[in-house]
Amino acid sequence: MTQQASIQVIQHLTSELTEEQVTVNDTVRELHGRDESYHTEKLPDIVVFPKTAEEVSKIMKTSQKFKMPVVPFGLGTSLEGHVIPDKGGITIDFSFMNKVIEVLPEDFLVKVQPGVTRSQLNKELKKYGLFFSVDPGADATLGGMVATNASGTTTVKYGVMRDQVRNLEVVLADGMIVQTGNMAAKSSSGLHLNGLFTGSEGTLGCFTELTLRVYGIPEHVAAARASFPTVDNAVEAVVSILQAGIPIARVELVDEASVRQVNHFSETDYHEQPTLFLEFHGNEEGLKQDVAFTEEIVTNHGCGQIDFETSTAGRNRLWEARHNLAYAFIHGYPGKKMMVTDVCLPISKLAGAVAHARENLETLGMDGGIVGHVGDGNFHALLMIDMNDPEEVAKAAEFNERIVQYALERGGTCTGEHGVGVGKLKYQQQEHGNALIVMEKIKQALDPDNLLNPNKILKPTERGAVL
Repeated sequence: MTQQASIQVIQHLTSELTEEQVTVNDTVRELHGRDESYHTEKLPDIVVFPKTAEEVSKIMKTSQKFKMPVVPFGLGTSLEGHVIPDKGGITIDFSFMNKVIEVLPEDFLVKVQPGVTRSQLNKELKKYGLFFSVDPGADATLGGMVATNASGTTTVKYGVMRDQVRNLEVVLADGMIVQTGNMAAKSSSGLHLNGLFTGSEGTLGCFTELTLRVYGIPEHVAAARASFPTVDNAVEAVVSILQAGIPIARVELVDEASVRQVNHFSETDYHEQPTLFLEFHGNEEGLKQDVAFTEEIVTNHGCGQIDFETSTAGRNRLWEARHNLAYAFIHGYPGKKMMVTDVCLPISKLAGAVAHARENLETLGMDGGIVGHVGDGNFHALLMIDMNDPEEVAKAAEFNERIVQYALERGGTCTGEHGVGVGKLKYQQQEHGNALIVMEKIKQALDPDNLLNPNKILKPTERGAVL
């Protein structure tokens, strides 16, 4: 876009909003030109800070009038370049739309604006004896979490972000404001728009209000750390726990190299073996039975040591190893940047996938660790890369390619929770086949000018359409 055209857009936006809500400040633009991924930054031309759905609608109508791309932005914690404005344009920062609108404790629902963060929501919900279940690790905004269909450590019990969405208020590319659902626990009416917009990464519309499911804070919580001689033993133990019907809330796998890194960083002395971190939610008597049964199962699968914690302080210490793993690697490799990638497979294929990933890390001579949400078949590789070394960058790309292909060939997906963004764009045709044509038609129907977060999920073609 020419400088003159950009000036016209700025003038139009400031007339619709206020001068304080529209900025072209270089520092602000730089903050909105990157996320926490390794992907190349690209600055937006303009950053706007709306306060209402009506203002977002005005921004979208301005986008249509001047054919200027729009990228929604939460906190920039995404890991595949979702919020990087590949074609410049307008970035919509939702930080001013950060109110918990209403808590409905009897319905186990909450209404929030998209800029509310996970920790902010849980602080408010605690007053009602409730909590929001999805924990992706980062203190992301809820709008961003819906956009990527985030999940995390609690997915095995409570489900992914899509499972929590009852209704979304969405501003479409033409400025129309729509509601995608209702407050009922179930519905057989109409197409499932909640599922369509959740995970759409800002390519179909901008979220301005979310109605989400919440849960009662468990009466009792117990946590455990169990060490195994092999990854196979650990994964087989998890399968047996799930088959036994034990209502486990979290079950995380940390590989041997990662435990070693944690010991070095946190000055702990954990057994440097593949390790499961587990958590159980329930009532006191029920938990005693679950813990005893779990101990019996993991012992049958070769567990050498299992430690349980029921106090809050003890559980926090136990989980520090898992939650601080990324920091352990970052501090252990100064001057290098972390690349985090993820794939998801059927649980029966997970042990082989983790072994394959570790083998390829060693074959390529790369530093990193592997962690997994083993209860749902999702695992992450944490790679430490010198971004100024082309050979290391190329090796990282090759590693990513190998683990993705392994997953796709075994009925898995190129991303379990990080999303597509730009990093997994090239795998969409292989994973989805003709279903990608359906996605293309939906995108063209809702955003015919390809102005909403272009070049994400669906790849543009020479004729200007998307594939």
